[in-house]
Amino acid sequence: MSGIRIAILAVAAIAAIGLALLVRNMVTPKAPPPVAAAPARPVAQVLVAKRDLAVGVRLTPADLTWQAWPVEGLNASFVTDGSAPALPAVMPDKAVQKVARAANDMVAAGSPIQAFDGAIVREAMVAGEPIVARKVVRAGQSGFMAVVVQPGMRAMAIPINTETAAGGFILPGDRVDVLQSRQTGEARTYVTETLMRNVRVLAIDQKIDPEKDAKSIVGAVATLEIPAADVEVMARGRAQGEMQLALRSYADIGGAPGRGGHAATSSQGVRVFRAGQVSEVARP
Repeated sequence: MSGIRIAILAVAAIAAIGLALLVRNMVTPKAPPPVAAAPARPVAQVLVAKRDLAVGVRLTPADLTWQAWPVEGLNASFVTDGSAPALPAVMPDKAVQKVARAANDMVAAGSPIQAFDGAIVREAMVAGEPIVARKVVRAGQSGFMAVVVQPGMRAMAIPINTETAAGGFILPGDRVDVLQSRQTGEARTYVTETLMRNVRVLAIDQKIDPEKDAKSIVGAVATLEIPAADVEVMARGRAQGEMQLALRSYADIGGAPGRGGHAATSSQGVRVFRAGQVSEVARP
Protein backbone atom coordinates (compact mmCIF):
# COMPACT_ATOMS: atom_id res chain seq x y z
CA MET A 1 0.00 0.00 0.00
CA SER A 2 1.40 3.35 -1.03
CA GLY A 3 2.04 6.10 1.40
CA ILE A 4 -0.57 8.35 -0.26
CA ARG A 5 -3.31 5.80 0.26
CA ILE A 6 -2.33 5.39 3.92
CA ALA A 7 -2.45 9.16 4.43
CA ILE A 8 -5.91 9.33 2.86
CA LEU A 9 -7.22 6.56 5.14
CA ALA A 10 -5.77 8.28 8.22
CA VAL A 11 -7.41 11.60 7.29
CA ALA A 12 -10.71 9.81 6.66
CA ALA A 13 -10.53 8.06 10.05
CA ILE A 14 -9.79 11.34 11.83
CA ALA A 15 -12.71 13.02 10.02
CA ALA A 16 -15.06 10.17 10.97
CA ILE A 17 -14.07 10.42 14.64
CA GLY A 18 -14.59 14.18 14.61
CA LEU A 19 -17.97 13.81 12.95
CA ALA A 20 -19.03 11.23 15.54
CA LEU A 21 -18.06 13.54 18.40
CA LEU A 22 -19.91 16.43 16.79
CA VAL A 23 -23.08 14.36 16.35
CA ARG A 24 -22.92 13.12 19.97
CA ASN A 25 -22.64 16.66 21.31
CA MET A 26 -25.62 17.71 19.24
CA VAL A 27 -27.81 14.78 20.42
CA THR A 28 -26.83 14.79 24.13
CA PRO A 29 -29.01 17.34 26.07
CA LYS A 30 -27.15 20.00 27.90
CA ALA A 31 -27.27 19.91 31.70
CA PRO A 32 -29.46 22.70 33.13
CA PRO A 33 -27.60 25.44 34.92
CA PRO A 34 -27.52 25.02 38.71
CA VAL A 35 -30.48 26.64 40.48
CA ALA A 36 -29.69 28.73 43.50
CA ALA A 37 -31.32 27.29 46.66
CA ALA A 38 -34.20 29.38 47.99
CA PRO A 39 -33.38 31.09 51.26
CA ALA A 40 -34.88 29.39 54.33
CA ARG A 41 -38.11 31.00 55.48
CA PRO A 42 -37.86 32.25 59.06
CA VAL A 43 -40.27 30.51 61.45
CA ALA A 44 -41.43 30.96 65.03
CA GLN A 45 -42.77 28.42 67.51
CA VAL A 46 -46.52 28.94 68.03
CA LEU A 47 -48.63 27.33 70.78
CA VAL A 48 -51.34 25.16 69.18
CA ALA A 49 -53.96 22.59 70.19
CA LYS A 50 -52.52 19.08 70.24
CA ARG A 51 -55.96 17.52 69.69
CA ASP A 52 -59.51 18.61 68.92
CA LEU A 53 -60.87 20.59 71.88
CA ALA A 54 -64.61 20.91 72.52
CA VAL A 55 -66.31 23.72 74.39
CA GLY A 56 -66.02 23.25 78.15
CA VAL A 57 -62.82 21.16 78.10
CA ARG A 58 -60.42 22.01 80.92
CA LEU A 59 -56.95 22.39 79.40
CA THR A 60 -53.91 20.49 80.63
CA PRO A 61 -50.30 20.70 79.38
CA ALA A 62 -50.94 17.46 77.45
CA ASP A 63 -53.52 19.30 75.29
CA LEU A 64 -50.99 21.86 73.99
CA THR A 65 -47.83 21.71 71.89
CA TRP A 66 -45.44 23.93 69.91
CA GLN A 67 -45.58 24.09 66.13
CA ALA A 68 -43.31 25.83 63.61
CA TRP A 69 -45.12 28.74 61.98
CA PRO A 70 -43.91 31.02 59.14
CA VAL A 71 -43.08 34.41 60.58
CA GLU A 72 -44.90 36.24 57.81
CA GLY A 73 -48.07 34.39 58.83
CA LEU A 74 -47.90 35.30 62.51
CA ASN A 75 -50.85 37.04 64.11
CA ALA A 76 -50.57 39.33 67.10
CA SER A 77 -53.00 37.08 69.01
CA PHE A 78 -50.80 33.97 68.64
CA VAL A 79 -48.76 32.79 71.62
CA THR A 80 -45.09 32.17 70.80
CA ASP A 81 -42.25 30.70 72.81
CA GLY A 82 -40.54 34.09 73.02
CA SER A 83 -37.80 33.30 70.51
CA ALA A 84 -36.74 36.10 68.14
CA PRO A 85 -36.33 34.70 64.58
CA ALA A 86 -34.99 36.87 61.76
CA LEU A 87 -38.07 38.72 60.52
CA PRO A 88 -38.47 39.45 56.80
CA ALA A 89 -38.05 43.02 55.73
CA VAL A 90 -41.50 43.02 54.13
CA MET A 91 -43.22 42.55 57.48
CA PRO A 92 -44.59 45.88 58.72
CA ASP A 93 -42.85 47.34 61.73
CA LYS A 94 -46.10 47.62 63.70
CA ALA A 95 -46.90 43.94 63.16
CA VAL A 96 -43.40 42.98 64.33
CA GLN A 97 -43.86 45.05 67.46
CA LYS A 98 -47.24 43.45 68.24
CA VAL A 99 -45.88 39.93 67.83
CA ALA A 100 -42.85 40.68 69.99
CA ARG A 101 -45.00 42.36 72.64
CA ALA A 102 -47.41 39.41 72.82
CA ALA A 103 -44.53 36.95 73.16
CA ASN A 104 -42.81 39.02 75.81
CA ASP A 105 -46.01 39.31 77.85
CA MET A 106 -46.49 35.54 77.92
CA VAL A 107 -42.87 34.80 78.76
CA ALA A 108 -42.91 37.39 81.53
CA ALA A 109 -45.91 35.64 83.07
CA GLY A 110 -44.09 32.29 83.06
CA SER A 111 -44.29 29.26 80.80
CA PRO A 112 -47.06 29.79 78.23
CA ILE A 113 -48.21 26.18 78.49
CA GLN A 114 -48.40 26.39 82.27
CA ALA A 115 -50.23 29.71 81.98
CA PHE A 116 -53.09 27.93 80.16
CA ASP A 117 -53.19 24.95 82.53
CA GLY A 118 -56.72 24.75 83.97
CA ALA A 119 -58.26 27.19 81.49
CA ILE A 120 -61.65 26.31 80.00
CA VAL A 121 -62.26 26.16 76.24
CA ARG A 122 -64.89 28.77 75.27
CA GLU A 123 -64.79 28.17 71.48
CA ALA A 124 -64.10 24.78 69.93
CA MET A 125 -60.66 24.29 68.36
CA VAL A 126 -59.18 21.66 66.06
CA ALA A 127 -55.78 19.99 66.30
CA GLY A 128 -53.02 22.31 65.07
CA GLU A 129 -55.06 25.48 65.58
CA PRO A 130 -53.23 28.29 67.41
CA ILE A 131 -54.34 28.96 70.98
CA VAL A 132 -55.68 32.49 71.30
CA ALA A 133 -56.90 34.24 74.42
CA ARG A 134 -60.44 34.89 73.18
CA LYS A 135 -61.12 31.15 72.77
CA VAL A 136 -60.33 30.20 76.37
CA VAL A 137 -61.31 31.48 79.79
CA ARG A 138 -58.85 31.33 82.64
CA ALA A 139 -59.77 31.20 86.31
CA GLY A 140 -60.64 34.64 87.64
CA GLN A 141 -61.76 35.98 84.27
CA SER A 142 -65.35 37.02 83.63
CA GLY A 143 -67.44 34.27 82.10
CA PHE A 144 -65.36 31.45 83.59
CA MET A 145 -68.20 29.88 85.57
CA ALA A 146 -70.61 30.18 82.63
CA VAL A 147 -68.25 27.97 80.60
CA VAL A 148 -67.72 25.48 83.43
CA VAL A 149 -71.45 24.84 83.86
CA GLN A 150 -72.66 22.07 81.56
CA PRO A 151 -75.48 22.72 79.04
CA GLY A 152 -78.91 22.42 80.63
CA MET A 153 -77.49 23.05 84.10
CA ARG A 154 -77.45 26.05 86.42
CA ALA A 155 -75.01 27.22 89.09
CA MET A 156 -76.62 27.87 92.49
CA ALA A 157 -74.95 28.99 95.69
CA ILE A 158 -76.04 27.85 99.14
CA PRO A 159 -74.65 28.88 102.53
CA ILE A 160 -72.55 26.25 104.32
CA ASN A 161 -70.31 25.85 107.33
CA THR A 162 -68.10 23.08 108.66
CA GLU A 163 -71.10 21.31 110.19
CA THR A 164 -73.27 21.37 107.06
CA ALA A 165 -70.44 20.59 104.61
CA ALA A 166 -68.95 17.36 105.98
CA GLY A 167 -66.47 19.15 108.21
CA GLY A 168 -64.89 21.02 105.28
CA PHE A 169 -63.84 17.83 103.47
CA ILE A 170 -66.02 18.63 100.47
CA LEU A 171 -63.87 20.00 97.65
CA PRO A 172 -64.67 21.42 94.20
CA GLY A 173 -65.39 18.56 91.83
CA ASP A 174 -66.90 16.30 94.50
CA ARG A 175 -70.44 14.95 94.25
CA VAL A 176 -72.91 15.51 97.06
CA ASP A 177 -76.51 15.00 98.14
CA VAL A 178 -78.43 18.04 99.37
CA LEU A 179 -80.54 17.43 102.46
CA GLN A 180 -82.79 19.71 104.45
CA SER A 181 -84.28 19.50 107.91
CA ARG A 182 -87.08 21.83 108.92
CA GLN A 183 -89.57 22.13 111.72
CA THR A 184 -93.24 21.59 110.95
CA GLY A 185 -96.17 23.32 112.57
CA GLU A 186 -96.44 20.69 115.27
CA ALA A 187 -94.26 21.17 118.35
CA ARG A 188 -91.02 19.23 118.43
CA THR A 189 -91.66 17.81 114.96
CA TYR A 190 -88.96 17.99 112.26
CA VAL A 191 -88.98 16.79 108.68
CA THR A 192 -85.79 15.74 106.85
CA GLU A 193 -85.72 15.04 103.15
CA THR A 194 -83.20 14.78 100.34
CA LEU A 195 -83.75 17.62 97.89
CA MET A 196 -81.11 16.66 95.30
CA ARG A 197 -78.85 13.71 94.71
CA ASN A 198 -75.45 13.38 93.02
CA VAL A 199 -74.89 17.06 92.21
CA ARG A 200 -71.45 18.41 91.36
CA VAL A 201 -69.70 20.99 93.54
CA LEU A 202 -68.41 23.75 91.26
CA ALA A 203 -66.72 25.92 93.87
CA ILE A 204 -66.27 26.55 97.57
CA ASP A 205 -66.37 30.30 98.08
CA GLN A 206 -64.31 31.58 95.12
CA LYS A 207 -62.12 28.50 94.81
CA ILE A 208 -62.83 26.33 91.78
CA ASP A 209 -59.76 24.14 92.34
CA PRO A 210 -58.41 23.02 95.69
CA GLU A 211 -54.89 24.13 96.49
CA LYS A 212 -52.13 21.61 95.93
CA ASP A 213 -52.25 18.81 98.52
CA ALA A 214 -55.29 20.44 100.15
CA LYS A 215 -57.47 17.93 101.98
CA SER A 216 -60.23 20.30 103.10
CA ILE A 217 -61.67 23.74 102.46
CA VAL A 218 -63.57 25.69 105.10
CA GLY A 219 -65.90 28.07 103.29
CA ALA A 220 -69.15 29.97 103.72
CA VAL A 221 -70.72 29.32 100.30
CA ALA A 222 -70.88 26.26 98.05
CA THR A 223 -71.74 26.66 94.37
CA LEU A 224 -73.55 23.60 93.02
CA GLU A 225 -74.43 22.49 89.49
CA ILE A 226 -78.19 21.93 89.43
CA PRO A 227 -80.41 20.79 86.54
CA ALA A 228 -82.38 23.73 85.20
CA ALA A 229 -85.70 22.02 86.00
CA ASP A 230 -84.74 21.65 89.67
CA VAL A 231 -83.64 25.22 90.40
CA GLU A 232 -87.01 25.98 91.99
CA VAL A 233 -86.62 23.00 94.32
CA MET A 234 -83.32 24.36 95.62
CA ALA A 235 -84.63 27.92 95.89
CA ARG A 236 -87.64 26.76 97.91
CA GLY A 237 -85.45 24.59 100.10
CA ARG A 238 -83.09 27.47 100.83
CA ALA A 239 -86.04 29.63 101.87
CA GLN A 240 -87.51 26.94 104.13
CA GLY A 241 -84.47 26.20 106.23
CA GLU A 242 -80.86 25.14 106.55
CA MET A 243 -79.50 22.70 103.97
CA GLN A 244 -76.71 20.19 104.42
CA LEU A 245 -74.33 18.57 101.96
CA ALA A 246 -73.65 14.84 102.23
CA LEU A 247 -70.42 13.79 100.48
CA ARG A 248 -70.80 10.85 98.12
CA SER A 249 -68.19 8.14 97.62
CA TYR A 250 -66.27 8.10 94.33
CA ALA A 251 -67.73 4.63 93.84
CA ASP A 252 -71.24 6.10 94.03
CA ILE A 253 -71.13 9.09 91.67
CA GLY A 254 -72.41 7.44 88.52
CA GLY A 255 -75.54 8.66 86.83
CA ALA A 256 -77.12 12.06 86.37
CA PRO A 257 -78.15 14.35 89.22
CA GLY A 258 -81.82 14.40 90.15
CA ARG A 259 -84.36 15.12 92.82
CA GLY A 260 -84.23 13.05 95.95
CA GLY A 261 -87.73 11.68 95.54
CA HIS A 262 -87.02 10.51 91.99
CA ALA A 263 -84.00 8.31 92.73
CA ALA A 264 -84.66 4.59 92.44
CA THR A 265 -82.92 3.82 95.73
CA SER A 266 -84.51 6.62 97.73
CA SER A 267 -87.56 6.54 99.94
CA GLN A 268 -90.73 7.96 98.41
CA GLY A 269 -91.60 9.69 101.66
CA VAL A 270 -90.03 11.99 104.23
CA ARG A 271 -88.72 11.18 107.65
CA VAL A 272 -90.51 12.80 110.57
CA PHE A 273 -88.73 13.13 113.92
CA ARG A 274 -91.23 13.47 116.83
CA ALA A 275 -90.26 13.16 120.46
CA GLY A 276 -87.27 11.00 119.63
CA GLN A 277 -89.27 8.72 117.31
CA VAL A 278 -88.67 8.46 113.55
CA SER A 279 -91.47 7.64 111.13
CA GLU A 280 -91.94 7.69 107.36
CA VAL A 281 -94.68 9.87 105.92
CA ALA A 282 -95.74 9.52 102.29
CA ARG A 283 -95.11 12.51 100.10
CA PRO A 284 -98.21 14.50 99.18
